[in-house]
Amino acid sequence: MSERTERSEGREGMPGRHVVSAPVRVLIVDDDPLVRGALSMILGGVPDLTVVGEATDGAEVPAAVAAYAPDVVLMDIRMPRVDGLAATEALRAAADPPEVLVLTTFDADEQVLRALRAGASGFLLKDTPPAEIVAAVRRVAAGEATLSPAVTRRLIAHVTATAPTPARDPRRERAVRLLSGLSEREREVALLLGRGRTNAEISAELFMSVATVKAYVSRLLTKLDLNNRVQVALLVQDADLV
Repeated sequence: MSERTERSEGREGMPGRHVVSAPVRVLIVDDDPLVRGALSMILGGVPDLTVVGEATDGAEVPAAVAAYAPDVVLMDIRMPRVDGLAATEALRAAADPPEVLVLTTFDADEQVLRALRAGASGFLLKDTPPAEIVAAVRRVAAGEATLSPAVTRRLIAHVTATAPTPARDPRRERAVRLLSGLSEREREVALLLGRGRTNAEISAELFMSVATVKAYVSRLLTKLDLNNRVQVALLVQDADLV
């Protein structure tokens, strides 16, 4: 295998963290052979990406990941035996997992939220133009979430509108505990991520360079043991801080 590349804005130097290869190795998981064929054609013609294997159901994912060692898994949601959400949760709970990019035919907030909480780096609609699919795979391989700030804000609004308010909320208690371990500056960055701000917007609001913001985001992911900035935003929301 050729030169190896560490993930940016992620957990550089952490032991056991997945290391991305060059070209990026992609596993396609979808029960529709036409979808698998179309994605293979799109990604197979790009020099820095290579499709290393396919799976037809979430139940096949563990064996396929072990066999093909992908950097990125394109994961369908609706599959007959084990759906993509359950497969993502199981995969991301394993040691040194690949990044997951969820594929869906519709924009369903609940399913997207479940995938992101499980550690998926984002989602794509199946009618996304080919060039955008390629760009999304590259971003995920580089450690970037594939959700725009606008989508992040909408998801956070959905959490706010639907979150239960029991007397004792374990999710809120966990979020408060994790965030309490941050420095004042880290907490400021986390709160702005919770509001769906971009790196440039955080830079302007906190009077720091974009490079410094990226360093803080990387530090937050390490301290909070999270996979991407969207998970930080959801943690802040769970703590009722925005």
